[in-house]
Amino acid sequence: MALAKRIIPCLDIRDGNVVKGVKFQSLRRAGDPAELAKLYCEGGADELVFLDISASNEKRKTHVELARRVAHGLDIPFTIGGGISSIEDARSVLSNGADKVSVNTSAIKDPELISELSDIFGQQCVVVAIDAKRSPKTESGFTVCTFGGTFDTGVDALSWAKESEKRGAGEILLTSMDRDGTKDGFDTELTRAVCSKISLPVIASGGCGKIEHFLEILKGDNAADAALAASVFHYEEISIAQVKKYLSDNGVLVRD
Repeated sequence: MALAKRIIPCLDIRDGNVVKGVKFQSLRRAGDPAELAKLYCEGGADELVFLDISASNEKRKTHVELARRVAHGLDIPFTIGGGISSIEDARSVLSNGADKVSVNTSAIKDPELISELSDIFGQQCVVVAIDAKRSPKTESGFTVCTFGGTFDTGVDALSWAKESEKRGAGEILLTSMDRDGTKDGFDTELTRAVCSKISLPVIASGGCGKIEHFLEILKGDNAADAALAASVFHYEEISIAQVKKYLSDNGVLVRD
């Protein structure tokens, strides 16, 4: 039986505020994280992702107190990422309201961290975030970036997705840096390529600008299992209820 597709708002956090930019640059404030989290929970979001986007660059840990405030009252799965580089970091956020942890920069630096997190907390708790952009230097044509998208690792995105699965990841959060904030639509080529290579659930992220984009990425062969969006929800251009109705009307199974 097919699993229902998930719609996931993302809270990119910087200096305690939700922000949104274009291709990880030109960030502007989008609201209070706790208030937005509550609104999305009440509005039908299936899950919520909280990313402390400057934690790795600033070489600090994610804001545990802020995470606790966001998690308060939520009754949907909640993923926290940004600055998580050890078992202790993961334990801290998981004990303060998170259901899953997302690792990116730290996992590339130490791939064994994925296995350790999976062994200790369970595979279902481990999300490997992959920030990918097009590159002629890799076999797949996509490279992995770290430190909030500022550093090109030269690692092939498809190879890294497969290694992440092998090491015990439970899910892949796949963001197209080329599409991030552009509203030109999800990178279907990137997403379908990754989905074809692994059996893990894949959350597609980056580029959503209209309701049709959700259908493009969630329907068909090698489609994503979930779609993550930020600005279209933050600025009330599209509601989660509208997305779910549209998908359902077009033959995509969604949660109530």
